[in-house]
Amino acid sequence: MPRMILLALFALGAFLLAAIAWAWTPDRPRAALEARYLAAPSDMIDVAGTRLHVRQSGPVDAPAVILLHGFGASLHTWEPWAEVLAATHRVIRYDIPGFGLSPPDPGNDYSLARDIAILDGLMDRLGLAHAALVGHSMGGKIAWHFAAKRPDRVSRLVLVAPDGFATPGKGYGEAPTVGRSLALMTVFLPRPVLRMTIAPAYANPVRLDDAMLTRYHDMMLAPGARRAMLARLSQAVLEYPADLLPRITAPVLLLWGEDDRMIPASHAADYVRLLPGAEVVRLPNLGHVPHEEDPARSLPPIAAFLAR
Repeated sequence: MPRMILLALFALGAFLLAAIAWAWTPDRPRAALEARYLAAPSDMIDVAGTRLHVRQSGPVDAPAVILLHGFGASLHTWEPWAEVLAATHRVIRYDIPGFGLSPPDPGNDYSLARDIAILDGLMDRLGLAHAALVGHSMGGKIAWHFAAKRPDRVSRLVLVAPDGFATPGKGYGEAPTVGRSLALMTVFLPRPVLRMTIAPAYANPVRLDDAMLTRYHDMMLAPGARRAMLARLSQAVLEYPADLLPRITAPVLLLWGEDDRMIPASHAADYVRLLPGAEVVRLPNLGHVPHEEDPARSLPPIAAFLAR
């Protein structure tokens, strides 16, 4: 074999090895993540047969509001809102199993029924007969399903760009197909790739600063988190909204960034059709995560709604 071909093959091999080394992202030790992101050991509690990372703030005897984060996020996504709401509410945030510091579900069950049972169990554990719910995206889907199936436990319902309606080409009651290529993320998730994945959630990607990206990256590298995410995606069977949304008795507020490219603001009409009493607030120049992109502008309509 000519020397030039051997040199080319060697260079190619070296390049591939370097690329693999750059992209290789093993799980981070749980102890290191807890040292950085766990405010107190008592924030890890047992609920419905699993460990849950829960953070509370505000007066214990104030009206309770529970904040449910979206896919890939953690309770830290609510930090600016929680700080303000804690002046008037008992604010409760938790990492949904398989996200943040909440470990994967022991039974590998990421169905909506399981999510509802965990929220039910958390309220029981905290002694709450009822509470207001604020849910974003996936957390919004959990929140409105809970409000439909446990209407007596929900005093008010805020849905921030909620998930729950099927997109064109996808049906209800069917297990989705998760592409095999996604499985690569369990071993390859370099920081620049994660930035490209998350940035479209912001109308202005500059709002995704280094500290926020570091937190997202760290949390996705928690032990078992990426495998749990894939399991959740494969178990994301949608129930027909027309059978559920009319059961909601709590007042409802829908909040959407007008520049949301993940779940467009036009989807608000799907909810209003089945919840004719729902209020809708659209925020110009904000994307899928208005609570992160501009907390000061996105919170006031929520705070006013909760204060009524």
